[in-house]
Amino acid sequence: MADRTRLGVWGGVFAFGIVIGAGAMAISAPALRSAQDASAVTYQKNALGMEFATIPAGQFQMGCSEGTKPNECGEDERPRHAVQITKAFELGKTEVTGKQWQAIMGSDPSQYTGDNLPVEQVSFEDVQAFLKKLNARNDGYLYRLPTEAEWEYAARAGTTDQFAGAFVPTPLVRFAKADDRAVYNVDETSPVASKKPNAWGLYDMRGNVAEWIQDWYDPEYYKSSPGMDPKGPANGDSRVVRGGSFHSYPWLTRISIRTQFPEGYSLYDTGFRLARDKR
Repeated sequence: MADRTRLGVWGGVFAFGIVIGAGAMAISAPALRSAQDASAVTYQKNALGMEFATIPAGQFQMGCSEGTKPNECGEDERPRHAVQITKAFELGKTEVTGKQWQAIMGSDPSQYTGDNLPVEQVSFEDVQAFLKKLNARNDGYLYRLPTEAEWEYAARAGTTDQFAGAFVPTPLVRFAKADDRAVYNVDETSPVASKKPNAWGLYDMRGNVAEWIQDWYDPEYYKSSPGMDPKGPANGDSRVVRGGSFHSYPWLTRISIRTQFPEGYSLYDTGFRLARDKR
């Protein structure tokens, strides 16, 4: 029953937009590496072994992807609109693992436990407790969840299609096997970084575990979102979750798809990835 309920929630997902005004600061798109060259990415590592890739400032089209059929996007993915990320930031190479969670919190709450498996069964509230303890280490960085715009920008890594350049079987049959960059339609989580990275050196942006985002969720937000560094609504009833999970169907791992859960919600396919900024 849990699987059916969870898939039903993802199936009920779906908006976003504003075109940047004429007076907005112009930022050209960053130079892109190919996915094949992602092995050349240099990561920064903290004392816990967490690795971070630097995501450059730039502009992208957020929301319903180019080439997507009208009935494949939800209303909350529209309108597609230009967004500028004005400052570079660092984002986790992988989702936070059970080993990393345990190093801070003392135990691993996951259903599928293992040092290199993504931590799951953590609520948004649990993640905030983790961040409080991690930031108390004062290692020179402020750790946080990414904004929804940062997450999609990093997940796209310069691509514009609905699966961020990955090959996905067509038609998108319900029981298609996972592609070379995502873990989905399987029975349990996989070790992080077991698939190929995207062009900016990030692993598992689609699939494996769905990822908590800092933003409050509003299905109408894209209609009034700022064009520069949007941070989501000022308040709400639930938080955004992105990326799909290991037991999602292929279409539920589309880059632009949005879903949301209350802050206290936790399940065995929901985890998170860290962003960080220099203090």
